[in-house]
Amino acid sequence: MARSKELAPNVGRLSRSAVFARRGLFKGQKKSEKPAAAEVAPTKEVTVGGAKNGGKRLVPTQKAPRFYPAEDVHHPKKSRKSPKPTKLRSSITPGTVLILLAGRFRGKRVVFLKQLGSGLLLVTGPYKVNGVPLRRVNQAYVIATSTKVELGDFKVDEKINDSYFAKPTSKGARSAEEEFFADGKPKKEAFPESKAADQKSVDAAVIAAIKKTEYLQKYIKASFGLSKGQFPHALNF
Repeated sequence: MARSKELAPNVGRLSRSAVFARRGLFKGQKKSEKPAAAEVAPTKEVTVGGAKNGGKRLVPTQKAPRFYPAEDVHHPKKSRKSPKPTKLRSSITPGTVLILLAGRFRGKRVVFLKQLGSGLLLVTGPYKVNGVPLRRVNQAYVIATSTKVELGDFKVDEKINDSYFAKPTSKGARSAEEEFFADGKPKKEAFPESKAADQKSVDAAVIAAIKKTEYLQKYIKASFGLSKGQFPHALNF
């Protein structure tokens, strides 16, 4: 039975990417790192006999092929474009209170700390106020408000970058059969103490700045939502 039923002739119910995801072929892909091949010099020096041959001569390491393909070999076109750094919106500055529009914490208000190398925004709830930890957020999915937390000379540690949020690649020795027959739920790893300490140190500085303004902590703790008759394009944030 086909995974994607036809809605009309040659028009499937699922897209090509959705069919690929359902087939699950990506789960069986094996990646092996091949050793880097040693670089070979294009020419080598050889000794040539005979009084009139000069003694030594440079010859190519690999001989040119005697035959050439009958059809032209198409080579991929090299792109001269280089990725440019993502431009940060002028309304977003360190300390600006943002409203998240997507993801697990949508509707929450967070404090913007800095822009990372990938162009994503580093934000925090703080975690003690509204439960939002240090996260990376795309600026396309936030609303920048006019409210700002005066962070002063506070700077985020340089170690908190894109690689800081990378998931650890742990290769388990257990087979799929052992995992299927394992008793109970899968074992959950404990949250690293170093990251918990980083969260506390960042939140301590942000909460101290929040407490300087009256009712600001309650504002950040409250979730954003629209009531009946409210339209986002008609609101001032």
